[in-house]
Amino acid sequence: MITVITSFRLSEPITREEARSLFLSKASTYRGVPGLLRKCYVLSEDGSAAGGVYLWRSRAEAEKMYTEHWKVLAQETFGAVPSVTYFESPVVVDNVMDQILSDE
Repeated sequence: MITVITSFRLSEPITREEARSLFLSKASTYRGVPGLLRKCYVLSEDGSAAGGVYLWRSRAEAEKMYTEHWKVLAQETFGAVPSVTYFESPVVVDNVMDQILSDE
């Protein structure tokens, strides 16, 4: 499994309520994306940075998401080009599903 963290500085800070509304307006576009297991939207405490934490089955599936087109859409939505960082996730503890997931 792969965890991807995207982040970007906002041109103007936003409130939690503004972020929630914006995130909800985009959330449905991530439903049913092949290989995407989970996405968490994130906002810094001071509202000056936002991003996402994604859990993917594989890097190949993740890389299909973070295209130049995706970066342009993110820039249009948030006013900044996001950074994209990949991490190996060999084990994930899921307390909601009461499971420990392994990529083997």
